[in-house]
Amino acid sequence: MLKNKLLTLPMEPGCYLMKDKHGEVIYVGKAKKLKNRVSQYFVGTHDNKTTKMVSNVVDFDYIVAPSEKEALILEYNLIKQYKPRFNIMFMDDASYPYIRLTLEDYPTLKVVRDAKRLKNAKYFGPYPNAGHAYELVDLLQQLYPLRRCRTMPNKVCLYYHLGQCLGPCEFDISKDVYSKIVDDIVTFMNGNTGEIKNDLVKRRDRYSEELQFEKAAECQNLLEAIEHVTSKVQVEAKGRQDEDVFAYYVDKGFMSIVGLLYREGKLLHRHLLLKPIYDDPDESFVSYVMQYYQHNPEPKTLIIDRNVDISALSEVLSCKIVQPVRGQKRKLLALAVENGQINLEQKFAIVNKEMKNNDEVMEELARLTNCETHRIELYDNSHISGEYAVGAMVVYIDGNASKKDYRLYRVHNKNNDFANMQEVLYRRFFRSIKERTALPDMIIVDGGIPQIRAAREIVDQLHLDVKIFGLVKNDKHQTASLMDDEFNNIMIDRESPLFFQLTRMQDEVHRFAISFHKKVRSKEMTHSQLDDVPGIGPKRKKHLLRKFGTLKRIEEASYEELKEVVGDKQARIIMDYFK
Repeated sequence: MLKNKLLTLPMEPGCYLMKDKHGEVIYVGKAKKLKNRVSQYFVGTHDNKTTKMVSNVVDFDYIVAPSEKEALILEYNLIKQYKPRFNIMFMDDASYPYIRLTLEDYPTLKVVRDAKRLKNAKYFGPYPNAGHAYELVDLLQQLYPLRRCRTMPNKVCLYYHLGQCLGPCEFDISKDVYSKIVDDIVTFMNGNTGEIKNDLVKRRDRYSEELQFEKAAECQNLLEAIEHVTSKVQVEAKGRQDEDVFAYYVDKGFMSIVGLLYREGKLLHRHLLLKPIYDDPDESFVSYVMQYYQHNPEPKTLIIDRNVDISALSEVLSCKIVQPVRGQKRKLLALAVENGQINLEQKFAIVNKEMKNNDEVMEELARLTNCETHRIELYDNSHISGEYAVGAMVVYIDGNASKKDYRLYRVHNKNNDFANMQEVLYRRFFRSIKERTALPDMIIVDGGIPQIRAAREIVDQLHLDVKIFGLVKNDKHQTASLMDDEFNNIMIDRESPLFFQLTRMQDEVHRFAISFHKKVRSKEMTHSQLDDVPGIGPKRKKHLLRKFGTLKRIEEASYEELKEVVGDKQARIIMDYFK
């Protein structure tokens, strides 16, 4: 089948999606010529890791793109959508904060980490020390009267009375006024603080002459704050533009990617990534850089090794991309590569050992159960005497938690754990059949014969070929053994890595179910009957409770009393609801 499909591939740019036997996308790649690139996977010899990836491929899809640039953008979107396990992906979980200045009619200033979410905004940073970023924003908000609220209120707040907001919620403020403030903030953030300091000095001296010593002291405090904050967060420029340096180092089937960020002469060691590599290093590297700049602002200059093909990347990114042969920029690249090599050598042994141990554990589980262990799903329920009942599913792929596949369920069988589990299983598998998504190789339920029998009823009812196992507890409520769907106990050494892995997986599904149960319970316990009245949102609810104090008094209130708070239409709705 694959051979025939390869023959039909076009010699056009595009993306290809490798799929396993479950129909799950396990790798996404781009190509200048789809036929040549995809065919390379199935001819000749490859290293062990590429061979491992290809051995999982039973089918593939492809999408033709108008150009290599479009193929690179499409690849990013497909990786974001499918999160294939063999791709190197950018994970934005350790990013430095930025300061965001929105460019709307009434701008706001805020410390954020999602530095690419808003297009109509300016970003300053990154800041290695988040505390300094917050100090700077606090100072700017004292100096420049921008609005603080997320949504515009009906009248001015305390910040207006403190002189830290112009009150656009109540007063008509010219856009030119805010445009001038934005320009002043940009000037300040670029290090030009002389104008604001001179203005503060003049105001301080004038207040002193007028014997307004409190206002003079405020100006002096702001002057000292400017000196204090800018000395920590603003770096003296050394004649170099903002530059990012990205490089990689490959060895032993692993890839170490390093990104060094220079901001006005200061080095921020921004990224250090170590991952097993299953494909061409250059393509994986370009894909990673593309993903990175979809989440972070581009620098003025991006420095990349001259051996990397950047033709598609240079079309997608608007910044200048330099591939130096000699000079200072070449030295920066060498530094990045050296960091990558050191990182790989330091962490390789640990990472490789963890991967090897994980593979061995899954192989041992497969041998004991006579079942494939690529995709394992675990289920658990949680409730208090039947109230706030919920179900949870966690998924492990090749022994690693796949959190994007976790699912939560509200269930409706009160104190019946078996019925609740059956409801969760039925809903999960019925949807999978309907949408033709991946099914698990095995499911593990928390319990013994009754739980396994309940799960088996659903699996048989839907005519599925899925193995069912239960984690059986002993008298001390500790995990003791694994039971198959014929109710045979599979004894596992309590000191073995496999037993530890199963226990950890069981703890994870229990944690996931309990946390959702607590969230549901908390929400339900704070629920008010007012929340069920059409048209009553948090704001009107607050006004009603402030006026009447209790729900009983609202229920007993006359139409005229209600009308004073919420108006004619809503007063009638409330009266009708309580009748």
